[in-house]
Amino acid sequence: MRARFGRYFHLKRSIPRVAGIRWVAITLVVGMVVALAGCAGQVVEPEPRIVRVEVPVVVPCRTDEVAVPPWASEGLRKSDSLELKVRALLAERRQAKGYIRELEAANAACR
Repeated sequence: MRARFGRYFHLKRSIPRVAGIRWVAITLVVGMVVALAGCAGQVVEPEPRIVRVEVPVVVPCRTDEVAVPPWASEGLRKSDSLELKVRALLAERRQAKGYIRELEAANAACR
């Protein structure tokens, strides 16, 4: 074994003979002191960052309430003529179309 590791044998003699546990303890203490000394001088300040977050927010829709028109067929009686009933129903149809347009306009205002 000496022939194989002969040239490194002299390094073993250059290390001073200290008890194993004491040598390890001294090495650890010196290493910790060096490590703490390196960190002691540094003061790390956090970088100020501005972060913009866009979150959709639900907003209630506020529009004027659409009034229900007085329907033309509400005042009809059983005894009214057929012509009067047909005219009232045609008028009510035009009223319904206008009312539906008003509702759609109010709904579109909320979008």
